[in-house]
Amino acid sequence: MLRQYSKFKALGFCLHFHTCPTMKTRQRLDYSNKLILAPMVRVGTLPMRLLALEMGADIVYTEELVDLKLIKSIRRLNPALGTVDFVDPSDGTIVFRTCAEETSRLVLQMGTSDATRALAVGKLLQRDISGLDINMGCPKEFSIKGGMGAALLAEPDKAAHILRTLCSNLDIPVTCKIRILPDVGATIDLVQKLAATGIAAIGIHARTRDERPQHRPHPDVLRAVAQAVSIPIIANGGSRDMHKYEDLRNFQRECGAASVMVARAAQINVSIFRPEGLLPMDDVIDKYLRLCVDYDNAPHNTKYCVQSILRELQETPRGKRFLQCQTLQQICEIWHLGDYCRRKQKELKTLGNSGRAEVEPPEAQAKRRKLEEAANAITDEYTNVICRNMPFLRSTYPNSDHLPKTLLYVHAGREGKTAPAYETQQCDKLFRAICTFDGQRYSSTFWEKNKKQAEQGAALVALLSLGRLEEEPLRENGSLLN
Repeated sequence: MLRQYSKFKALGFCLHFHTCPTMKTRQRLDYSNKLILAPMVRVGTLPMRLLALEMGADIVYTEELVDLKLIKSIRRLNPALGTVDFVDPSDGTIVFRTCAEETSRLVLQMGTSDATRALAVGKLLQRDISGLDINMGCPKEFSIKGGMGAALLAEPDKAAHILRTLCSNLDIPVTCKIRILPDVGATIDLVQKLAATGIAAIGIHARTRDERPQHRPHPDVLRAVAQAVSIPIIANGGSRDMHKYEDLRNFQRECGAASVMVARAAQINVSIFRPEGLLPMDDVIDKYLRLCVDYDNAPHNTKYCVQSILRELQETPRGKRFLQCQTLQQICEIWHLGDYCRRKQKELKTLGNSGRAEVEPPEAQAKRRKLEEAANAITDEYTNVICRNMPFLRSTYPNSDHLPKTLLYVHAGREGKTAPAYETQQCDKLFRAICTFDGQRYSSTFWEKNKKQAEQGAALVALLSLGRLEEEPLRENGSLLN
C-alpha cells in the first residue's frame, strides 16, 4: 500500500484536487536530440510506453485519441494501480491511462478539427501529461472524414488557428505531426506557418499523404525543412531501414533533424531504443506482459501488441495457441507467467482495483432494481434469479456444438423439458441476459459487449447451477470470477 501511495504522491495528488502544485514546477519538455516512440493506434498504450522508456526512449507519445472521446470521459484516480484513468462512462472502458513513471516524458496525441474543443481537452489533460500533439498527418479515412489528421494539411489557416489557440492558453508545450507535401517549397511554407504559432517542435513523416510504407521516405525534404525553421524537427518514417539502434541515429542525421521518432520498428521490437542492442523477442514479450498485468491492460489490446511482435510466428503451434486467447491470464500462461498474473490480479483486487468484470453502466443499477422488483411480483416459483459472475469466453469452446446455449438446449431435449428462453436488457453499450429454464431464471452479472455473448453467459450460469459443469475448470480458464 505504501508503494501505491508513493506513486500517487509522485503524481502530485493531494487532499484537494482543484489545483496541481507540480504543474508550475514541472520542467518544460525539450524536443532536441531525443529518441521518441511515435504515436501508434492500439500500440501506444501505457505498458508499451513504459517499456519503451525502460528500453531507452526519451519521450513517448500516446496513440491518437480523438477529442470527442476524451471530452466525454471522466478523470478518476486509481489508487490500486497508482494511475490516473480517463474512463468512458457509457461502458467503463479506459480511454487513457497514465502514471507517474511517464508523466515528465509523455506527449498525448489528439485528433481534432476544432480549436475550442481541442483547448477544452488540453485543459482537462495538462496536469497529467508534459506535451500535447495535434495529429495533422494521418491519412486514414476516419480522420479525413472528421476533418482531422491529413485533412488539416489542406487547411493551413485552420491548422494554425488550432495550434495558436492551444499555445496561447496551455501551460505545456504544443506540437503537431504532419506529412510532407508533394512540393518541397510548399512543405517549407506550411512548416514555417505552423512554426509561427508558437509550437515547441514539429514531427514530420517523410512521405506524402498518398504514400505508404512500401514507398521510400524523402529525407532530403526533411533536411530542407530543418534548415528553414528554428524549432526542432522530429524525423519520422524510416522504419523500413531501422533494424538496430544505430539505424535510428543514421536516419536522424540523414534528415538533418533534431530528433527521431520511431513507429513500426519499435512496434516489432521496442528494444530498438537500446544502445546495447536488441533483446530477444521472448524477453521483450515477457517484460511487456508483466507491465500489462501490473497495469491491468485490456486483453484485446495486449493481444494486438503481442501479435505485432510475433508477426509470422503466429503460424507456429505456439502462435496458433496464442491466437485463441481471450484473457490476460490465458496469454500469460503461454509465456510461463500464469502464476504471476494470478497473484498480481488477486493483489490488485484486494487493493480495490475495479476492472471490466465489475463494470456496471449508468442507469444499470436502477434497471436491475426494477428487474428484481418484477421478479418478486411473480409467483414464488419464479422469485429468485440465480446469478454468478461469468463472462463468456469464445476461445474456450473449440466448436459450436460445445457452446453453453447449445449444451443447455441439448440437455433440455434429453430431459424432456421446454427449451430455454432468453430475455436481454441493454444499458448504453453493454448487455445482460436472463435465461429461463425449467421454472428457474439464471443470469451472469458480467455485462457483455453484445446480446449473443450475454445469452451465452446466462446459459453458462444455468449449466453450472444444474451441475452440468464443474467450477474449478471454469475458474482456471477465467469463465467464473466469483
